[in-house]
Amino acid sequence: MDRLPVEVIGNILSHLRAARDVVIASTTCKKWREACDKHLHMLSFNSDDWPVFRDLTTSRLEILITQTIFQTKGLQGLSILMDDVDEFSASAVIAWLMYTRETLRCLYYNVRTAPNVNILDVCGRQKLELLVLAHNSITGVDPNYQRFVFLKSLSLSYVSISSLDLNLLLTACPKIEFLGLVSPEIAITDAQVTVELTSQTLKKVYIEAISLDKFTLEADKLEKLHLKDCALELFELSGNSSLKHFKMDDVSILHLDIIDPMDDLEIIDVNNFTIIWSKFYQIISKSSKLRRLRLWNVVFDDEVDFVDLESIALCFPELNYLALSYELRDELKESVLHYSLQGSSSMENVTALDLGWTVLDEHFADWVACLLKRCRNLKTLIIHGVVSESKTNVECHMLASFTSSIVQLMRQYIHVNVQFIYE
Repeated sequence: MDRLPVEVIGNILSHLRAARDVVIASTTCKKWREACDKHLHMLSFNSDDWPVFRDLTTSRLEILITQTIFQTKGLQGLSILMDDVDEFSASAVIAWLMYTRETLRCLYYNVRTAPNVNILDVCGRQKLELLVLAHNSITGVDPNYQRFVFLKSLSLSYVSISSLDLNLLLTACPKIEFLGLVSPEIAITDAQVTVELTSQTLKKVYIEAISLDKFTLEADKLEKLHLKDCALELFELSGNSSLKHFKMDDVSILHLDIIDPMDDLEIIDVNNFTIIWSKFYQIISKSSKLRRLRLWNVVFDDEVDFVDLESIALCFPELNYLALSYELRDELKESVLHYSLQGSSSMENVTALDLGWTVLDEHFADWVACLLKRCRNLKTLIIHGVVSESKTNVECHMLASFTSSIVQLMRQYIHVNVQFIYE
């Protein structure tokens, strides 16, 4: 270790990240102290890293953070995540940011201050490439003054901001590629709660825990869109159809409007979502490059609606992974199942199948058999099932009957690796 250049030691200390560990390591010798002072790139203050943080008074904690930061030169990454700490003084936080802002590339900031510190004013026009901001408010965005020329990734969690300021903030980031929004508090400007965003550079968007009347996203280069735990009256997406990965988890959308055809889609992953299959299919039907399709716990808005396996086979010739859960209404189960299984087109490229049920019945094994017949080159089959703790005699008999049927069925497909996952 004595022969290591001081720059390499500084790089090692940077990977420790946690300020407490860095300070302890820097006491090893004079060389390590020099590495910490002059060649440390990353420093993290997290209330979860060291329980003592929670026992210190706010003023004492401010002094410790100030001393540690001011002993460094050229920090490129700073993380201050203080969930369990009451409000810091704004002057102390501004001093930390002013001292480091000229060299900072990454800033993770979750600090409550009195009064509120405007991060955009302090860190605008600098070299930030990644900004993760939580539990703060943003008002009066001026894209000409508060400009982030190098910013590529922006994440806002529990941040209060208006729709206009959010769009202006995107405008102030001409190179932004990733936007993450988690439970934002959108300021209401009229009777409807709406968000309209436009970006010509965004490639990935992640939105979680947001409830709006209308959400409009116009992104010409968008490649990945992930919606989670959202309730939206209308979601409208437009751009130049560059989207490749579309994912929705626990989302409620009354009207889903995709303006441009999604010809480049490769992955669709939908979980716990209510849809009209015919309309959803119309949106994705031209995605001939689709490789992965997952429709899990999908509820159909129309009681006679169903996933048409024949259409899937014909429209998605490159599909190599398919995941479907068995969701059919009892009163129409037999007739809907009959129509959904019609046709004989094969899915030649499907090598992995995930199939599951919420309520097991006598038709599930037949449904599995039909899918196996279509997937001639299948290598892996995973069956997911929900089994109640207090099973009735009928449920026990149904499970036993299914087990017998699947064992008999898989004798015809000895080359397929079968796995069972029960909840």
